[in-house]
Amino acid sequence: MKVLIADDHSIVREGLKQILKEVISNAVIDEATNGDDALEFIKKQEYDFVIMDISMPGKSGLDVLNIIKEREIVSKILVLTMHPQEQYAIRALKLGASGYLCKSSLYEELAIAIKTILSGKRYISTSLAESILFDSLEDRNKSPHEKLSERQFQIMRMLANGKSVSEIASQLFISDKTVRTHRIRILEKMNLKNNAELIVYALKNNLIE
Repeated sequence: MKVLIADDHSIVREGLKQILKEVISNAVIDEATNGDDALEFIKKQEYDFVIMDISMPGKSGLDVLNIIKEREIVSKILVLTMHPQEQYAIRALKLGASGYLCKSSLYEELAIAIKTILSGKRYISTSLAESILFDSLEDRNKSPHEKLSERQFQIMRMLANGKSVSEIASQLFISDKTVRTHRIRILEKMNLKNNAELIVYALKNNLIE
């Protein structure tokens, strides 16, 4: 069985290889240390199973998932990441991931996740499933901007005030790419299409300074 591990930390890859060899006795494992290499591996050959991190040098795990979905490359993919937030899980699953698990999970749960996905089913932890469910119920009574995280709300107001991506990045000491990623998530959460709609919303809700 062909397996790909995509993670930029060698210790994590070594640990995953040991677990995979116990769960999948005939596993032939390739390793990628960044998103670009992972995509090249996946484009060149078919994998029965892929374990991939979200935060990697170059293309992120979500970027890779998006490209795989666009090109209709079929593969069972478990996203294993440090990000416990449900918004990452929802996005990953929408992009075609077969499962989502935090790196803090115990060995037993990782083994269950691998077996579940290989059987053709999807897998997320019970705690994450509950978090997604209850947050979804609570969100029904929230205004769109109340669904944003503190950092997203901060960037949303800066965008609504006409600041450019580079200006926001400089002021918050983060990269332009990070600001653009936040902007995408903000528009998604608020169900808006562009900055113009964002400004109109902010004006109506007195969110502009």
